[in-house]
Parts: sequence; structure tokens; C-alpha cells
Amino acid sequence: MPNHPQFPQDDDVVYLNHAGVGVWPLHTAETVQQFADECLRRGAADYPGWVEVEDRLRGRLARLMGVDHPADVALVPNTSVGLSLVAFGLDWRPGDEVVINDQEFPSNRWVWEALEQRHGVNVRRVRLDDGPTPEDALIAALGPRTRILPVSSVQYGTGLRMDLEQLSQACRERGVLLCVDAIQTLGALRLQVDADVIVADGHKWMLGPEGLGGLYVAPGLRDQLQLFQFGWHMVEHLGEFGRPDWTPASSARRFEAGSPNLLGAHALEASLAVLEQAGMANVERAVLDNAQRVQEGARRLGFEVVTPGDERRHAGIVTFRVPGAEPEALLGKLRQAGVPCAARCGGIRFSPHFYTSADDLEEAWKRLTRLLD
Repeated sequence: MPNHPQFPQDDDVVYLNHAGVGVWPLHTAETVQQFADECLRRGAADYPGWVEVEDRLRGRLARLMGVDHPADVALVPNTSVGLSLVAFGLDWRPGDEVVINDQEFPSNRWVWEALEQRHGVNVRRVRLDDGPTPEDALIAALGPRTRILPVSSVQYGTGLRMDLEQLSQACRERGVLLCVDAIQTLGALRLQVDADVIVADGHKWMLGPEGLGGLYVAPGLRDQLQLFQFGWHMVEHLGEFGRPDWTPASSARRFEAGSPNLLGAHALEASLAVLEQAGMANVERAVLDNAQRVQEGARRLGFEVVTPGDERRHAGIVTFRVPGAEPEALLGKLRQAGVPCAARCGGIRFSPHFYTSADDLEEAWKRLTRLLD
């Protein structure tokens, strides 16, 4: 199978788990190796250059998120930390409400449910299939005490892509904050949404390492969030250690308490450079084409496709059910056969990226059908 020059994967692997943990491009691996060699031979002698990498990373994340100013993007360890900074930074009053849904990844449910006991917040739980559309179900649940609507741009199990424009408009009309977990979109599709919060870790479709992502908080909301972690890196006058007074940074850096993950920054910045060089419009087209190929292949083999078929309703995730197969057992066999993927929603989840070829996908189907013989 021919490989993309940035993704020289072993012939025995057909990687279809970018919705779980993505692979690194060659450029990223080489960048990390260079950084490690620099640390070995020069220590932090070139630290100012490392900060420049961090600044470039903020810019790349801002462009992916569709926001204007890199200073509005904080570098956070993961999506869960970003959500926690928002959830526990808001000034809650007893009786305030949060609306969540039944298809969210646990990180985007449990952080809000934790508010129930600590702050007396009412968490309204919505089934996305309880309305004419998933968005209708969520909008119908928004009430006068609703403070925030957390929602994933793409649901991790079914692969359902949410109509964020509709949700944004409804939230604006009702004075509700919109918090978007974009981890299953950034790096796969272009994102344009008028949201108060956008957060995502970099280790999935952005093709970076685990442990570093981005958090956008709209400036008007950023100043309202209470801070609950403090350190040298989050102050306005960064590096002025002898100052007797200090204030939190006016930028999103106020959410970055301590020493930055500069190893992760080098890796993620390199990965996003590869995506930008490919062009996000091209990446998006290839991801959607591959998702369509997976859906067609699954139907051809008689499998039930869980993911919506309408291109406007899915991104890179395709989940399908194999009749008579126990998902976890089949997943184990697929992994042994060199097809890393996931088991979700009672089925198997394939998530190819832009570099995955049609030949790769056909090879995955061949390996799967052999397992079923």
C-alpha cells in the first residue's frame, strides 16, 4: 500500500483510530527528535526560540478554531482541564441550569454533573432523539435559568455532526453560553462558530501528542471566570519575578498557571504545520470522502451503519454494527490483524484521516471479512 510521505506507516497497519489517538506526521517525529537533541546538548540555552514555537502554536490553533486573536487561546493539558476551568470558573447560583445530552463523551458530562452537589446546579439531561432534530431537542430544554449549553461538535460514538450555527443562534437569542468540545472536528474539518468556549486536545485529528490542546474563551466571558489555579506563568507581567504585586494576564494565558509543556508545543505545532500545508479545505474534503467510502463499504458488506449518511451530519467518524458479532471481541481481533479502531455504540468505529487511501480502506475490509469467515 502506498504511503503518504508524511505518514510512512508499517505495511501491517491500517490505522483507523484518529477519533481515539491520532498518528504523528514524520515532521512531528523529526521535530521532537531535534528538540530532544537540543535539550541534551544545549539545555535551555535557546529558550527564547522555544517561546516563539509556543506563539506559533497559538496562532495555528486560533486559525483552526476560527477565532481572530491568538492571545485568546490558552494552551491546556487536555479537553477535561479546559472544560473544568470553565465549569468551575462560572459564578453559579443555586437553581442555575446546564443542559447536557446523552451522547456526550464522559468528560463533557461528568464535569457538569459535578456542579450539582457542589453548587446546587440543576443539570438537565436531554436525549438527542427526543426532538425532530438533535438541535431541536437541545433548544427545547433551554429555560430561563439555563446558563450554558455544552455540546460536542461531533459526537464521539455515533459520529453525529451537530448544527452549531443553529445552536449558536438559539443560545444568543436566550442569553445562554455555548461551550463547544471540538476535539472530533479540529484537524478534520474547518470550524466556524460563534461560541463562547471552544476546547480540544491535540492528540486526535490534530495529529499531535497527548497532553496539550487549546482553549478559547471569548474575551467578555474570560474576565468573568474565577481562577482556581495560580502560578508564575499566568500573570500579566510575565518574568518580572521581583514585583511585589501581580495581576492575572489579560489574555488567555491567565489559565496557564505554571511551566508550559514546550515539548508538547513543539510536537503539536509541527503537526498543525503539516495540516496547514495540506490546506484545511483539502483535508476536510479528503476526510469526508473517506467517511463516505467507509459507509459505502459497510453497507456493501451488509453491516448496519449507525453514523448519519448525510455529509452535513457527519465528519470523519463512521460507526457500524456487524450482525452476530460482539463488538469488543471483534475489536480485539481487528487490532491483532493490524487495524487499530474502536468499539462504540454496539459496533465498530472507523476514523480514517485525510492521508488514508482508498486502498488502505479496502485492505481493512479484507482483513475484517477474513475475521468473519
